[in-house]
Amino acid sequence: MYDDKELNEYRDLLKPPDQFQDGFNWKTIVGAVFIGFLMMPGSMYLQLVIGTGIGPAARWVTIILFAEIAKRAYADLKQQEIFLLYYMAGAAMSSPFQGLLWNQYLVQSDAAKMLGLTEFIPSWVAPQPESASLLERTFLHPDWLIPILLLVGSQIIQRIDQFGLGYALYRITSDVEKLPFPMAPVGALGTIALAESREEKARSWKWRIFSIGGVIGLVFGSVYILLPAVSGLIFMEPVRLIPIPWVELTRHTEGILPAVATGIQFDLGLVFLGMVLPFWAVIGGLVGLLITMALNPILYHNGILRSWHPGMGTVETVFANNFDFYMSFGIGLGLSIGIIGLWQVSKSFRGPQNIRNNLKLLFNPPPGRGDFDFRIAIAIYLFSTLSYVILCTILVPTFPWIFFLIYGFIYTPVISYITARMEGIAGQFISLPMVREASFIAGAKYFGYQGIEIWYAPIPFHNYGEATVNFRQIELTGTSLRGIIKAEFIVFPVVMIASLLFSQFIWRLAPIPSVNYPYAQELWHLQALNTLLMQSSTLEGNSLFYQAINSVTVFSGMGFGLLTYAILSFFGLPVLLVYGIVRGLGQSTPHGLILEVIGAFLGRFFFLERYGKQWRQYAPVLLAGFSCGMGLMGMFAMGFTLILKSLSSSSF
Repeated sequence: MYDDKELNEYRDLLKPPDQFQDGFNWKTIVGAVFIGFLMMPGSMYLQLVIGTGIGPAARWVTIILFAEIAKRAYADLKQQEIFLLYYMAGAAMSSPFQGLLWNQYLVQSDAAKMLGLTEFIPSWVAPQPESASLLERTFLHPDWLIPILLLVGSQIIQRIDQFGLGYALYRITSDVEKLPFPMAPVGALGTIALAESREEKARSWKWRIFSIGGVIGLVFGSVYILLPAVSGLIFMEPVRLIPIPWVELTRHTEGILPAVATGIQFDLGLVFLGMVLPFWAVIGGLVGLLITMALNPILYHNGILRSWHPGMGTVETVFANNFDFYMSFGIGLGLSIGIIGLWQVSKSFRGPQNIRNNLKLLFNPPPGRGDFDFRIAIAIYLFSTLSYVILCTILVPTFPWIFFLIYGFIYTPVISYITARMEGIAGQFISLPMVREASFIAGAKYFGYQGIEIWYAPIPFHNYGEATVNFRQIELTGTSLRGIIKAEFIVFPVVMIASLLFSQFIWRLAPIPSVNYPYAQELWHLQALNTLLMQSSTLEGNSLFYQAINSVTVFSGMGFGLLTYAILSFFGLPVLLVYGIVRGLGQSTPHGLILEVIGAFLGRFFFLERYGKQWRQYAPVLLAGFSCGMGLMGMFAMGFTLILKSLSSSSF
């Protein structure tokens, strides 16, 4: 695998610089305050109003705004300072106290009363409905003290925790295994392009390509996002020239392809994504999709996909197929990826010379990056996981404690390593569906647990694989890890204070949900009903979801993955195919894969032929620019919606 030509091309796409700087100074402190007190409240409000926050737009808006201010102040924004702004904007966009807004609704909801679960929701989640704090709509009340302290404590552990197993896996997959991480250059080259946008670097190809992608994103976003948003405010129905989210074809093809979800998604960003991802990983996804299209009718006619019936759409079809087969099969495929990864690592350590070289890379990182000892990362992981275990045993003493150890010391490292390899090779996140839920139900069915507290406990059930991409981006931009650690210390208190203040402010404006927050009013009841129905399964001690786990199907998925890998290796075919096939086999809705394949073919057989290997560097910058343009247009659309909704509301 390590000699794979395409992998080597992606590994060499953007070389890490020779010198690293932490980039932390007063500019980043001002940026943290700006993000926390200006960007976050808008995102929180829009989540309640239209169900979508600012998202990636916040990162690009923050960077562009600070870059323009720096120009007019005749000051420079270094590449590392820009990336720290990019990093902090992403970290600050998730409001911790927004979860408490949901909790206050859940404990008062009609769904909880209807199912008789109100009394079972623990007080460390939210005060009981008779609490004066809920009547007064305030978090500044003694009844909220324990939930807030628990939230803050969990957030502190999470901030420390990301420098544990996630960092250790980055050192293994990037420094030792030399995986390419194809999606890491997207954010890295995007920030580099903005850093080179000053007049003296106006001729930089990065800035030109980024600008081209940005304009394409603005034009497409105006049709795809802005037009439906604005027209929906003016007319009875929004005007959509491009179907959102996809064109549904499942009901039209069910006679030929029973139990197969069909359709097409017209998101232009998928074409750019296909240009960036490794070609054979995309083709593997296509192969996996074709296998699914051929296999599902056979499984249906043999009574395995028994939940599907004619008339189902994409969402219902995917859910039914996952329940009957692909959830268990996907778990087996994921395990096969983990076994392949462990086999590859063991191969890399064979021979005394390789052992010395790889161990040297693991315990002696490149100088200047700001790395800390690998053993410290493992110690952080052990400390944080044990903290979660102790906290959970205190909060849920009747749930079998052995499960917490299995979550933290078996499942988490296995799924994290599998995901780290998938991110490192194919730029894909791996998630095994319903494992958490099935384990809770197993605890109720076989160990006598009765209650719903476990659903709210901060269990050590994590996937740190995605963190490896962030660490790779940090390296590619020449940002010292010490600067990231300093930024975390600044962002955390800003995020917590801003989140508390603005959650309190938004709640005091009007009850949540209410007519002032239409998205929450429309959908929160349904979400609460689905959530509490699932949670009631641990009171009854049984659930259909537990029945969905089939050990035979799990082992068949694992065998299929290992056999596919062995065949590809034997014939010398690109090993990226097996990762792509895993991605294409019923992991999610397949409708976007068609445009990804189109992008992969355009990149491989047109742009690569025309621009040569330089295209490998153009594509990530083009995708970053497109994402920026789409994000800006989405932010403009949401701002327009926010203003009109606010003007039409009597509370404002």
